[in-house]
Amino acid sequence: MSERLTALRRLMAERGFDAILVTSPENHLYMSGFNNPDGTLLITSDAAFALQDFRYIEAAKREINSDDFDVEMPTVRIGAWVEEALSATGCKILAYEDAKLTCRQLETFRKAIPCCELVPAGDIFTDLRIEKDEGEVECIVKAQRIAEKSFAELLPLITYDCTETYLAAQLEFLMKKNGSEGISFETIAVSGKNSSSPHGVPRNVKIEKGFMTFDFGAMIGGYHSDMTRTVVIGKADDAMRSLYNKVLEAQCAVLDVIKEGESLYKMDKIARDIIDACPEYMGAFGHSLGHGVGLEIHEAPNLSMASGDGKLKAGNVVTVEPGIYLEGKYGCRIEDMVYIPPGGAENLTKCPKELIEI
Repeated sequence: MSERLTALRRLMAERGFDAILVTSPENHLYMSGFNNPDGTLLITSDAAFALQDFRYIEAAKREINSDDFDVEMPTVRIGAWVEEALSATGCKILAYEDAKLTCRQLETFRKAIPCCELVPAGDIFTDLRIEKDEGEVECIVKAQRIAEKSFAELLPLITYDCTETYLAAQLEFLMKKNGSEGISFETIAVSGKNSSSPHGVPRNVKIEKGFMTFDFGAMIGGYHSDMTRTVVIGKADDAMRSLYNKVLEAQCAVLDVIKEGESLYKMDKIARDIIDACPEYMGAFGHSLGHGVGLEIHEAPNLSMASGDGKLKAGNVVTVEPGIYLEGKYGCRIEDMVYIPPGGAENLTKCPKELIEI
């Protein structure tokens, strides 16, 4: 974590921050290596404090490197503790996580810490986390292998008597049984007409014939995986096969060219142009092509039509997930995760993509 503290302090100096208050669970974990949903970090140019309550203090002292952080259990409110700590140091500019802090929390801190001007931290943690190191990629890969193993174990369990909610629950159980710390997000398991909603909610009804989409992920070390596979319940007709193959064609076209330095906008456009070239699918790919994955399931960078002149950087881990959704009929999405090493790309997803009929 020392390297991350050094990198953060460099960015703080560039932005004119004397100190920064870290309140989000994901950035608390990223900076300290300790997963506490209610912890707070206070980092200055020459000191770092991990503020924990009684529920977490024992584990924090065990897991947080004392060379990096002083682990404290304040007996007063966090704002009062920070005020006392900073007033003696001469710190005048305190940055806060404006993307995470609520208006009420910010107002509470402003009143409690009059010694400092509180200013938005902006994208400082995005800039730090957007390029994954070897250890981070290793966690993501481990999570992905658990997800793939669990999906393979789920497929033989699917019968017409299963409900969407049952299959979602079974997949989540299998991921945890196979070693996942939790689920990346609420599992999507939608069939028939329900599959035309990209983020459909599983229903407590028996699965319908036609496309069934599974979007799911496991977690290791706080890092997420993300994968989507679409299968067919019953037999696929020609129209379904044509649609599935078009989604796969769009995805493969991107996977063939994605690499460091490529335009985020261009990646989205490649897939979108292939789908929109078919009159029957025009406008049926309504979401962006992909997003970053890490300590959050959706993080920078975004591969979308709104990405401007942004480019892929070495260390990015992104999804490539085109889809076609025909309202009131069905939908299909195929999603892989891709790591961008210097000069190339590596597909982290090994799950087969041949159309499966059940």
